[in-house]
Amino acid sequence: MLAPTEKVNNGTAEAERLAAVESTMKHFGYQAHGLVEVLIAAQEAFGCLSEELMVYVSKKLHVPLSRVYGVATFYDMFTIGAVGETECMICTGPACAIAGAKEVLEEVSKITGVSEPGQRSSNGRYQVDEVACLGLCDQAPASLVNKNAQVCIEISDVPALLKGMAQKPRCQVCGEPRVLTSPIGRIAPTDLDAHRSEGAFTALEKALFEMTPLEVIGEVKESRLTGRGGAGFPTGLKWELAHKAAGPKKYAVCNFDESEPGTFKDRVLMEGNPFRVIEGLILSAYATGAKSGHIFARGEYTKATEILEDALDKLYAENLLGENILGTNFHFNVEIRHNAGAYICGEETALFEAIEGKRGHPRIKPPYPTQAGLFGKPTTINNVETLAVVPDLILHGGEWFRQWGTVESVGLKLFCLSGHVKEPGVVEVPLGLSVRELVERFGGGFEGEPQAVLIGGAAGGFLRGDQLDTPLTHEDLAPLDVPIGSGAIMVFNDSVDLWQILEGVAHFFVHETCGHCAPCRLGTRQIYNLLRRINAGTGTASDIRTIEKLGGMIRQTCVCGLGMTAANPSLTVLHNFERAI
Repeated sequence: MLAPTEKVNNGTAEAERLAAVESTMKHFGYQAHGLVEVLIAAQEAFGCLSEELMVYVSKKLHVPLSRVYGVATFYDMFTIGAVGETECMICTGPACAIAGAKEVLEEVSKITGVSEPGQRSSNGRYQVDEVACLGLCDQAPASLVNKNAQVCIEISDVPALLKGMAQKPRCQVCGEPRVLTSPIGRIAPTDLDAHRSEGAFTALEKALFEMTPLEVIGEVKESRLTGRGGAGFPTGLKWELAHKAAGPKKYAVCNFDESEPGTFKDRVLMEGNPFRVIEGLILSAYATGAKSGHIFARGEYTKATEILEDALDKLYAENLLGENILGTNFHFNVEIRHNAGAYICGEETALFEAIEGKRGHPRIKPPYPTQAGLFGKPTTINNVETLAVVPDLILHGGEWFRQWGTVESVGLKLFCLSGHVKEPGVVEVPLGLSVRELVERFGGGFEGEPQAVLIGGAAGGFLRGDQLDTPLTHEDLAPLDVPIGSGAIMVFNDSVDLWQILEGVAHFFVHETCGHCAPCRLGTRQIYNLLRRINAGTGTASDIRTIEKLGGMIRQTCVCGLGMTAANPSLTVLHNFERAI
């Protein structure tokens, strides 16, 4: 039988499940590029991906069974084999770990009877998965139960947690000035009339009726806006390259796959003001000549994706998306695609591979996306926060954005405060403030004496407690080998064993490496094993030197940017913190 979670004798029920899968196949024209979305639909319908179901998908999409199996085993959110009726995902990433996630996991294990929780641990009734990050670091410990987020969990909350009745997420947003985040909490996220009354889509109207695509690009270049997802590439230059690229078919993509531990700003933006992000995406399409676009959403962000779907429906209804937008000859259609659980798909070319229905393996560059990106066509891809800035650049001009920040680090930035901070959340401030200023002015102060701060997420770097007055700019952090990255700021006080945290971060990369290149596939595991040995008390001084050599090799030889940064936390701890061996 095709239904793997229960014995189904009712042919009608099974037919209805298959109809849902068939509908998704039809949407993609039974083409191979829809494979990931088809498997998502199949898992939602049947609970997991059985052999019979994968054979069925293989035949209908005319792709080899080996490819179906390869994709199904690449993404973490796909399950092959038995599952539990209740799926409970417990985050044990750094912020959740120091907030008591391991104790919560033990209590969940005790109550459910799942004796060894981990990837795909199930006893039929419950499936308990230990995961690295859910993008809820400001409300740790966090969990997803049957895809519904629950936060700030205490041991006494576990019975309610398993029923999906624990505390729900909330948005904590502050800062000065609040430009990107100003409507969040005041206006319902998909109340289009209310958002338009406060200026939403005014920039789009200005661009379509008063500006040429090159003039739009000119303002973005004038602003000196750089990518806010971590890479920091000049946005205007990217758009200019795509605009100049030859060919009638181009794409504009929004990267909403926010999987960097410690980062949750894009979730807050999309849950609070999706129209601003979509307006920025439409402007990028107008500037570059794209007629089709995709928003690639993180699989764990169920609520945000539902809000996004509602927002898109309303924009199509008001002729702000689709054909002849606002009565002009400009056409742009947007489709949501989903990451089924792979950190690597935050890398732009791995993301393209996922949208094309493949495993998320990064591509070798060149060619660059503006030359040959999604489906081999010129493509602009921008992070959620980056796109959210664009409408104001068009309304006020690029020079307006340069009033904030420094000469080399321009503008406003969203930072994510988590860990030992009294009031964690998203903070919007000009670049140039220090960690200490951020936490004391907007985070309620430190909990305990700060020992270290991880900046930029798992792929970032550690600052010592005596370096917290360093300005958060590219030029000030670069000499310390610490990137601003996505804007994650995770504080650890002196009650924490920093080397245990480092071991957890190293394990994250072992799990999340795509395996495409040997330096990352093998090097991350060797670093993790060495850290385990050191933390077990059996390490030697030569182990420290080996980690440093491995880290340097990984930086220099990995295929993609994510792989190149996998050793960053280890290297900054080695350089900034002494360890007696």
